[in-house]
Amino acid sequence: MTAYGTISSDLDPASAIAPQIYVRLRDAIIRNRFAPGDRISESEIARACNVSRQPVREAFIKLAGEGLLAILPQRGTVITRIGYAAVLDARFLREAIEADIVAILASAPDEALIADLRGQLQAQRNVAATDPKAFIELDERFHRTLAGAAGKRGAWKLIEGLKSQMDRVRFLSLGHFPVQKLVTQHEVIVDRIEQGDARGANAAIRGHLREVLSDLPQIRAANPDFFELPDGEIPEPVNAPLS
Repeated sequence: MTAYGTISSDLDPASAIAPQIYVRLRDAIIRNRFAPGDRISESEIARACNVSRQPVREAFIKLAGEGLLAILPQRGTVITRIGYAAVLDARFLREAIEADIVAILASAPDEALIADLRGQLQAQRNVAATDPKAFIELDERFHRTLAGAAGKRGAWKLIEGLKSQMDRVRFLSLGHFPVQKLVTQHEVIVDRIEQGDARGANAAIRGHLREVLSDLPQIRAANPDFFELPDGEIPEPVNAPLS
């Protein structure tokens, strides 16, 4: 299936189209199915989805707001490079928010939540050695569950918008990904919550989120074309690979 095909596949006509296109295109960019400088076409996506250009335009504007697209007058719309500073800022903000989330949970441990999280840990162990992409999805579920249990779903939505560039790095770094170590760190977070240790939970999740990007300099050195140029220049548009 082409990259555009993954965006257009199985859209629900009974639901708003723009959010569906946004989610699918964002996922394709984060998973690096497009490279920086790839040109994407509003009209071609609209044609592939059998919709007007308006919902595609709405999705483009939202993605541009997250720094994933650059809408260039007379040059079209292109995939941006990953902003190194933006990745560090996202990690900093995410750490501050999630540290408070786990502290809230540890202040009143919930047995049902702990049981759910233990089940998720087992699922993570099952893919740790063989499927890092599946682990990323399970990791996302784990952190989203923590936020929801703390009554901070709105904060998680804020985090999702902030961490787009961080997630692009995570998919670039699959070969460096210390998956088993991250699962162990998740276990410590759950243990501290269960024990009612708010300070320990806070420290555990801060260490965990710092670990996720510990190899950032090496990842940038291995993938220089994916990262922002020193002066923040937008990459020259190229034809997008559609397969």
